[in-house]
Amino acid sequence: MANLATAERVSTDRSDNYVFQRSVLAYHHAASIVSGDVLEVGTGMGYGVNIIAPGCRRFISIDKQLPAAPHQLDNTDYFEMEVPPIGFESASFDAVVSFQVIEHIEDDIDFVREVARVLRPGGKFVVSTPNAPMSLTRNPWHVREYNADELRNILECHFAEVEAYGVLGNEKVMEYYRKNRDSVRRITRFDVLDLQHRLPRVLLQKPYDLLNRLNRRSLHKHNTALTDSITMSDYAVVPYEAGMECFDLLMVATK
Repeated sequence: MANLATAERVSTDRSDNYVFQRSVLAYHHAASIVSGDVLEVGTGMGYGVNIIAPGCRRFISIDKQLPAAPHQLDNTDYFEMEVPPIGFESASFDAVVSFQVIEHIEDDIDFVREVARVLRPGGKFVVSTPNAPMSLTRNPWHVREYNADELRNILECHFAEVEAYGVLGNEKVMEYYRKNRDSVRRITRFDVLDLQHRLPRVLLQKPYDLLNRLNRRSLHKHNTALTDSITMSDYAVVPYEAGMECFDLLMVATK
């Protein structure tokens, strides 16, 4: 199982390229917005640190599991921490970034409240999460998934302004998405009892992880040129419009 690492932590594995490239885009978008003292909640593999940290005065990374090979920059520190709460004093940061994390947190309202607490007045929270209408199956690692209104409503409880964006893919990306959708349907057709929605999340996590990783590698094997050719430029961050077929929601909330 060591070579079938969890698909929840996006890596530079070639089979992850479709997801990896849009994840990198979120970091570049955030880097154009944030500065000063910046906190990242949920650093994951740490591939975004080198994108954001160079433009900050101080970059603090927290995750429940530290990156295996963290980037060591002079202005960067890493802490192992589960949230909420966020273990820093109030008004400690100019910005908080958190990508593909909020859907994993049981108390999302408390999490957003804690983010607002550690931000200084005028501070920004840049957050991304999968767009629920585009999900192909239940992800048992996610406590919940959001549509745009649901995420905006949570943020507006603690922030003065919320800007909503979506991460869109071009036709090349959509071709991969359709192939992935067809592959997932071939797998889930055996779930005639709809166990993916009936069983507790914890019982489904390891089977989901295995099937997800095997599916990504199969897609890469049979569509190598397509999978490898996807780059960050095949995605775009655009203002969100109702019903938009974006893969991720990306919102910028200002305190």
